[in-house]
Amino acid sequence: MMLTSQAVRHHRLRAHHLLERLPAGALEEAAGACGMQNSPPGAWETAMFNRVTDCSREQLEEALYQNKTLLQAWSYRGAPVVFPTKERNVFLAPLAARNGEEPWIYTKGVGLALDYLGMTFDQLLPMVEKAAGYLDENTVVSKEELDRVLAQQAEPLLPREKLPLWRAPSMYGSPDRQTVGGAVVSFLLRPCAFRSLVVFGRRENDSPQFTSCRAWLGHSLAQPTEEEERELVRKFLRCYGPAVPRELGDWLGCTPAQAKRLWAGMEEELEPVTLEGKKCWMLSADPVEDGDEGRRLMLLGPHDPYLDLRDRSLILEDPRLQRLVWKTVGNPGAVLEGGVIKGFWRSAVKKGKLELKLTLWQQPDRAMAQRLAELGEEWACFRRLMLTKCQIETLP
Repeated sequence: MMLTSQAVRHHRLRAHHLLERLPAGALEEAAGACGMQNSPPGAWETAMFNRVTDCSREQLEEALYQNKTLLQAWSYRGAPVVFPTKERNVFLAPLAARNGEEPWIYTKGVGLALDYLGMTFDQLLPMVEKAAGYLDENTVVSKEELDRVLAQQAEPLLPREKLPLWRAPSMYGSPDRQTVGGAVVSFLLRPCAFRSLVVFGRRENDSPQFTSCRAWLGHSLAQPTEEEERELVRKFLRCYGPAVPRELGDWLGCTPAQAKRLWAGMEEELEPVTLEGKKCWMLSADPVEDGDEGRRLMLLGPHDPYLDLRDRSLILEDPRLQRLVWKTVGNPGAVLEGGVIKGFWRSAVKKGKLELKLTLWQQPDRAMAQRLAELGEEWACFRRLMLTKCQIETLP
């Protein structure tokens, strides 16, 4: 089957609930599509704002911190992700690598500390996992403090001769604030999260609290199943398909071996298609159908799930412009119309008031400029801020 870029954009917009907003209160449905990355902090809130009717930050905080129908934990690519609590085994357990499938992209750097300690990854991970049991009874505020506390909890599990090395200043930066042990913990917290040993609790001022899934939810966890592994791949293919195994691995942040295994578990549910001359696969039960992307104009936030695709040319052809949207650090938001990126935007809060600067590839007509200003006002209202400036410019 030959697919057009337009049909695939329509398919993905529908999967991401961006063709039109979901009904009010449909937070779990929105977050359950493929999870919502929450870095920078608050990114998931903007993603919800674009997907759910009459969405408010109070509703989001209630779902995450009070009703706990939503949960935040380190998930794919080691990023903090918000997803439905009932699907925690989909967004966490399948990410745990099996023998021969390490390292994850976010644990590769631990090698310096392993060499210094003269210990292996497989020796240290069980120790850090056991140390994380501390969170079943205690809450820790801030990531830096979490590294320090769990490094201290791991000390009784280490050989005595390793303690001076464990307590030595970190070789990764900030040696006055982090030890080698704290650095090891920092790298291994993600694998601990995949086993539900550490999750995010309520934010305290500007710092997150950390606890265990058991302590946060108040009950034991169900054992993960192979069906939940398959469901994670389905979510990827619904939102980012058609795709190939390498793109799944890139999205998850895992090794090719792990991506290949997860993909193989889905082969009976896949069918080959051709997109822009490339052979790829999609779910047989979720065919791509021709459809209009619509003209909905949106201000997608940095790291919005829709922007987390691997085949970026599908929504922004020019590689030079791609580098302005997808940066190594500090991604801007994207101005999206009809599923295609028309520019980018940034915001700043000064003295409690919001300022927006939008940079478009082409000069907007009056109707588009007016609608962008309205969207800025709507987002400012959602943020509970007053919009004092909305500057629209075109790229030189």
